[in-house]
Amino acid sequence: MAAYLKTEDLAVGYNGQPLIRDICFSLEKGKVLTLIGPNGAGKSTILKTLTRQLSALHGAVWLDGRALRDWAPRPLAQRMAVLLTDRVRPELMTCAEVVAMGRYPYTGLLGRLSEADAAMVDRALALVHAQELAGRDFATLSDGQRQRVLLARALCQEPEILVLDEPTAYLDIRHKIELLELLRKLAREQKLTVLLSLHELDLAVKSSALLLCVQGDKIAAFGPPEQILSEELIQQLYGLGPGAYNPLFGSVELAGPAGDPKVFVVAGGGCGIPCYRALQKQGLPFATGILFENDIDCQVARSLTGAVVTAPAFEPMGPDQYAQAAALLERCELVLDAGGPIGSLNHLNQRLLDLAREKQIPVRRAQR
Repeated sequence: MAAYLKTEDLAVGYNGQPLIRDICFSLEKGKVLTLIGPNGAGKSTILKTLTRQLSALHGAVWLDGRALRDWAPRPLAQRMAVLLTDRVRPELMTCAEVVAMGRYPYTGLLGRLSEADAAMVDRALALVHAQELAGRDFATLSDGQRQRVLLARALCQEPEILVLDEPTAYLDIRHKIELLELLRKLAREQKLTVLLSLHELDLAVKSSALLLCVQGDKIAAFGPPEQILSEELIQQLYGLGPGAYNPLFGSVELAGPAGDPKVFVVAGGGCGIPCYRALQKQGLPFATGILFENDIDCQVARSLTGAVVTAPAFEPMGPDQYAQAAALLERCELVLDAGGPIGSLNHLNQRLLDLAREKQIPVRRAQR
């Protein structure tokens, strides 16, 4: 499929000074592309250049096979809607009137709305679940409500491409999810092309077909998140010190406690994760095992401690793993039984609990 939006050797910046060079990507119609990267990396600068609020310093931007610079303002506004982070403060306007501003590319010189225009305003408000706000004074809204109304204004333009800069910044978690699900739905069902920036890395991974990773004066990576994201890339992109990125979950973990393990957690089947997080918050270093390599407990534990005893998936745990886990357990002051299921493949975890009692190491059953 041909690219709907494409850049070639694009350089962006201010006052003739390039901030980011060699920006090259292509975006098909009906896809969601998200820009990620640290504060000040230049995500907003890229978006402002792609929407012609800033002039490109080098290279070219193509929209639907035509150079962006060649589009006249009205036809461009009928193709592209923009929602940036700049605060909009209209005076003495209802939310419906603010949304109706999105019809300006289609109205005449007097800006009068037709019945079809008024119906489009109602539809846009309904899409963002803001019908009840239609008659409210825009100035009285909360930040989250304003964001939803401004999104409705953008959708009211009936764009083919929607550009949003940090659209979730003022939304609570419910409305973040609703917004991103709406964008995915519009992209999938109406072939709306969506280009946005996000700070929530986990939401970016789970809602986007493509990611553009912006780092310093360059693009660190571009492509599907499941193909390009790794712990190493995120460490490099954000300069993470403590903490780690888990590419399987698309989420970031805070740093685990440092030092020799004081607690051994017998876990498995996802039961260990609450224990790990509780120990992390208390600053208590821990060890854990025996965990199958495909266990969800294993994925989290590896981000929080270096003392994880693992066994190959779908195979019985063996004496080597037991010996390794027993050596760690005997050096600990406490054993936590996370309450994971015990079966024929992981029966050695029961032996670890028995060993703790033999060695008179206190064993506590985690509350669930």
